[in-house]
Formats: sequence, structure tokens, C-alpha cells
Amino acid sequence: MRYPIGIQTFEKIIEGGYVYVDKTDLVYDLAQENVCFLCRPRRFGKSLLISTLDAYFKGRKELFAGLRMEQLEQDWTVYPVFRIDFSNGNYNRDGELESKLNFLLSQWEEIYGKKSLAENIGDRFLYLLHQARVKTGHKAVVLIDEYDKPLLDVIGEDLEQKHRDILKGFYGTFKAADEDLRFVLLTGVTKFSQISVFSGFNQPKDISTSKKFEAICGITEEELHTGFGTSVHEMAEELGYTDEEMWQQLKRQYDGYHFGETLTDIYNPFSIINVLSERRLDDYWYRSGTPTFLAKLISGHNINMEKLLKKSYPTSKFIDYRADVSDPLAMLYQSGYLTIKRFNPRNRMYTLDYPNDEVRNGFVD
Repeated sequence: MRYPIGIQTFEKIIEGGYVYVDKTDLVYDLAQENVCFLCRPRRFGKSLLISTLDAYFKGRKELFAGLRMEQLEQDWTVYPVFRIDFSNGNYNRDGELESKLNFLLSQWEEIYGKKSLAENIGDRFLYLLHQARVKTGHKAVVLIDEYDKPLLDVIGEDLEQKHRDILKGFYGTFKAADEDLRFVLLTGVTKFSQISVFSGFNQPKDISTSKKFEAICGITEEELHTGFGTSVHEMAEELGYTDEEMWQQLKRQYDGYHFGETLTDIYNPFSIINVLSERRLDDYWYRSGTPTFLAKLISGHNINMEKLLKKSYPTSKFIDYRADVSDPLAMLYQSGYLTIKRFNPRNRMYTLDYPNDEVRNGFVD
């Protein structure tokens, strides 16, 4: 079995014969929405989701052969896709965000044309979305990966307000371009609802805690047993465990993430593909790095985790992000160091805790 370690491109995974957990039925359902936002921790499959949607909206039917999508989609319409990946920029440098957006807009203007009177970033993007519809006869699709990185890179610095204003103007385009848009998805680690980044357009539908899309990223218990049973058996034999002991070890170490009130068990996909490839229990996700913004915010502060974990909270306390070390619950949940463990349907209150041993031990260290 080939594991796609370090590969986040749907096309490369399919054509390279790597193992792929088929979530294309959820991708199809998501594609029927309008403007959506998805918050998940780093290395949880957000980029792969964006890449899968990119292939779907470009009509790459051949890539979905044998997958659930093949039975669901009949038309395979080719839409104009505007894809933006903010993950590969260093936004601590003044002017980097503007350069990134100008570069992307210039590329698209070579395809769809440039309006001479459109000077600012928002107006140029608005014109492009309209021209894409005029030239292709189909509404545009916008896919934005790690939308929040330009803000997280400069939290507490002078550039924070400048980046906020730039992005507010850029995202504000979606409201004016509503008639030209088929689908919009923004993904990120955090939801900046309190910083009014989205105030320029109608708030996107937040599917981060949606029952329907709870398992759109990550690996469920059923998916692990169905798709990786042979690999787990081979690993158990090599390490001297029984199959049952091996399953229990994997569950304690890498399971335990919950992203909604149904409490569907989600395994960390980055850790799972690494542990099955290396056949060695280790802290793969945690050792891949602590988010810079989190390290910056908690540096020099004593976070009382025991106090945080004894309370119950409404979703607003850990879904709506506030960059505030005095109230660190949201940043710890959204960055993957805490997760939902219990839900009380009567008062709609949630209890949070570490997802698993990997995160608990790593965070304490």
C-alpha cells in the first residue's frame, strides 16, 4: 500500500496509485452549497479537499473513476475555477500579501481580460469573476486554502490591521459578484468572526460543526477498519501486538477528534498514514510543528488547562476566534489541541478535552 505522505493533490494521489479514503460523496454534497467556510486543524486534509473540489469543478471525470462521485455526477460541467492558496507565503514582510494577490490577478487577467479603470484588488477580482461567466457561459468557482494565514502570521503586529483591511476588501467582492458565483469555499485553522474580515459580504455558511460534513476531513473508525485492516494486522505482527491490542493503541494515540454534536470519532489522517508507513508509534502530528500564531500567543503565559477542561461551553466560546491569551479556549480548539468530548443536547453545551495521547503528551512537553 502506498501512503500519500506529503502529497495534498488529488490528481497525484489518484494517478500515483496511493491509498485514498473515498469522501467524494461528501464532496459532491458540499459542491451543491453556495458560500461555505470550513475550520480544521493543520494537516487534517483541507488542502486535499480543495484539490478534490478543483478537479470536480474542472470536469476531471477520469480522476473519479470507481469513486462514489462517479455514481452521483452525470453532467461534469467545466466551470472557471479561481484557486488561491495562502499557505505558501511569508506575510510578515510588508507588501507580501499585496504581491501575492496582484500576481494571481495578473495571471487570471491574461485569460479573461483586464478592465482599464479597475485599479484596486477588489474591483479587478470582481471584473474577472464577471468576465469568466461571460466567456465560459458558466458561473465561477472560488477555492481559498488557508485564508487566515496572512492574519495569523502578523497577530499582534503593526501589519495586522493592514492585512485585515486588504482581505476585507478582497472578500467583499463575493457580495457584489453573487450572480457570477457558482460556489465558494474558504478553509483555515481559525474563524475570525470577531475581526470582521467577512463583514464586506454575507457571512459564509460555517460547516465546521455540521453533522453532514463532520467527517469530510480526517479518517473515521469505519474508514480505518475498512481501508487499512491489512496494514494494521501487518503492523501488529511486526511490533508483537495482537490485532485487538494494535487497534486499541492506534485509537488511544491518534483518535478522539470530534467536530460536531454527533461525536463521530475522527482519527488524525497525518498521523495515521505516517504510523502505518513507518510502523512505529510516534507523535507524528505534534512533531510536525506548533503553529506560529499559537506559540506567539501563549509564550510566557501559564495556561491552566485543568481549569479550562472542567467547564462546559456554548459553541460561540470555541468557534468564534479571539486572539486573546487570557481566553485561550478558541485558539486551542481550532488549532487541534482540544476537541469536543461531550455534548449536552438539553442546554447545548460542550465539554472539551485533549483528543488523544499524542496531543496530550506533546502539549504538556
